[in-house]
Amino acid sequence: MSEGILDLIDEGSFLPRNDPIGTSDRLGFPGYAQQLSDLDDADGDGAVQTGSATLARFDIELAAFDFTFFGGSMGEIAGERLARAMERAAERGVPFVLHTKTGGARMQEGMRALIQMPKVVAARLTLAAAGQPMIGVLGHPTTGGVLASLAALSDVTVAEAGATIGFAGPRVAESFMGKSLSDNSHRAESALAFGLVDEVVESDELQEHLATVLMTLAKDQPRTVEDVPAAEGPKFIDAWEVVTAARSSKRPLNHELLLEAVDTMVVLRGDRAGREDPALDTAIVRIAGRRACVLALDRERAPGPGAYRKAQRVLDIAERLRIPVVTLIDTRGADPSEDSEAGGIAWEIAQLFRAMLEAQVPTLAILTGEGGSGGALAFGCTDVLLAYEQSFFSVIGPELAAEILWRDSERAREAARTLCLTAHDLLDLEIADGLLPEPLDAGSLRAAIAYHLDRLQQDPGDRAATRQRRWRNTYGDR
Repeated sequence: MSEGILDLIDEGSFLPRNDPIGTSDRLGFPGYAQQLSDLDDADGDGAVQTGSATLARFDIELAAFDFTFFGGSMGEIAGERLARAMERAAERGVPFVLHTKTGGARMQEGMRALIQMPKVVAARLTLAAAGQPMIGVLGHPTTGGVLASLAALSDVTVAEAGATIGFAGPRVAESFMGKSLSDNSHRAESALAFGLVDEVVESDELQEHLATVLMTLAKDQPRTVEDVPAAEGPKFIDAWEVVTAARSSKRPLNHELLLEAVDTMVVLRGDRAGREDPALDTAIVRIAGRRACVLALDRERAPGPGAYRKAQRVLDIAERLRIPVVTLIDTRGADPSEDSEAGGIAWEIAQLFRAMLEAQVPTLAILTGEGGSGGALAFGCTDVLLAYEQSFFSVIGPELAAEILWRDSERAREAARTLCLTAHDLLDLEIADGLLPEPLDAGSLRAAIAYHLDRLQQDPGDRAATRQRRWRNTYGDR
């Protein structure tokens, strides 16, 4: 068993499942058979050990690499063990935890080792089809074919502080390029900054972090929440006053509300394409005992392409784990900068519309402040769209509308009134499904999310088809 892995699981809980598989030397690689013999490995290959265990009393299937055995490289036996471990997790209905310390595919087994990459991905698909989570712990080092197949497909990815992480190991990269790498290259901390892992954790904090992940992902145990009262405010509220209230610095930010509203939270960072955009906070949460994937926009920042890619990634996770999606909308709109345009912002917004409309899990959107143009609506084309009374949604911000219509941004107040953008207008226009009363706070948000998730899950049906009909039929009656 890999050094340190026994410290993560409950004492005495590990039951090895290293099925007897003959050692592979199909290439007759010079000296390989003797090396294996000298290691005196009764299991045939010590690079990967698998079995069942408990972690914080949660049942799991576990696979752990041992870097001291041929650099933790993945050969035929290791690949087969990994595949069987995931298939057992799928059959048992428990999470799969992967702990990597590996240099990649085993050179002494040549292409027979390399083809373990699609093998383990195929087994990963079996795990996903069973709706079971995969939690990846990237130890030092994690490189090569193991990272570029199985480890990179984790639902939640944790890196050990200081770990070397990269497709090509540092020495291979320097040899290939003919020059030295920077000090920040191939580091766990860099992977976090570039949105490639969700968290970097010190070794002595890993067990607690994994326990929180497993607790958050555990089956729903709904708690009763207070009733969600209907909004009772006046129907005709001055539009500019609503705009001012929604943008007030005193109005809570979505991430502040979320922290207070949830039971537990596992933060999901990054788009896995080199960006972590703080304009969108994403997480798997438990809220009043119910699981949800949350996408929370931050009105202090404009979301760029990375935010929309991150949202799509979280939707993929929600689909695999069959967890509902909740979006919290408060943004003036997508980032219009030159860099954002070069990054394909319009294309990413379009892809998020597609992903939201195709999702087979329940989806709920809550407008907590400002909804600015299509960049916000991509988060709102859900099964149910709710709005707090002092929120608003507009085809474009009132200042920009005044500039475009009259070349006079000073007429923003007039534009706000003309655009019919208040929450009450959204309800009258048959865009919002209901209004939530002020004040906006964590308690009312928690109750609204729990109540509407319960309602949505009572009618499974073909959610994607129903949602697409809803948003297709926006001309006249739904």
